[in-house]
Amino acid sequence: MQNVQEVFNKIREMKKEQKDLRDMYKDALVQADKYEEIVEEIKVLREKKKEIEARIQAQLGRSWEKLEDLKLEVETHREMMNDVAISTLMKGETVMVKDEFDNAYEPIWKVNFKKTNLEQTTGE
Repeated sequence: MQNVQEVFNKIREMKKEQKDLRDMYKDALVQADKYEEIVEEIKVLREKKKEIEARIQAQLGRSWEKLEDLKLEVETHREMMNDVAISTLMKGETVMVKDEFDNAYEPIWKVNFKKTNLEQTTGE
């Protein structure tokens, strides 16, 4: 089995290749007929869409504010649920929830890495 560093390095190589191919694709799009014209039309339509959305949001008033508050509250509760699930797992207990229809849900665990400012240490 490969170690984490080897897999990480392979992912970095693939992402660089993706970036190079994506840049080539973007260059080709710029050369395509009418592409820039269509991009400009899309920008104009997006602005019109934003104006309409802002007007409707203002008309909804407190209901729109409530929707935004609920979005934040749901995200906070998701984070809390994640913390509780990890704590439960660390205790060696099974992590599962059920909805109002008695459907069972089990967690999907995911590990992400982010760049840190810590000094490099080698495991050698």
